[in-house]
Amino acid sequence: MTVEELRESLSWAEPPGGLTAPVAALWWDAKGDWGRAHGMVDELETSEGMAVHAYLHRKEGEAWNADYWYRRAGRRFHRSALDEEWAALAEGLL
Repeated sequence: MTVEELRESLSWAEPPGGLTAPVAALWWDAKGDWGRAHGMVDELETSEGMAVHAYLHRKEGEAWNADYWYRRAGRRFHRSALDEEWAALAEGLL
């Protein structure tokens, strides 16, 4: 699946089958369901899950919490626009 295909699937009621939890979380976030997205990665102890977790806290406006999760994911705080970060995460995880 490509990022474009993931974006196209946002018109569906449910995410496409076979997505990893971090990608499904990005899908729910793009659908406007931050809580559901966060719940999918809240306790996920993988670098991919923690990177999405960081992005979600950044989107929420909690930079201090996002910084914590970026460090846990082994990444630096991504300072680009949120939509650019979403796309970069999706591309890297797909």
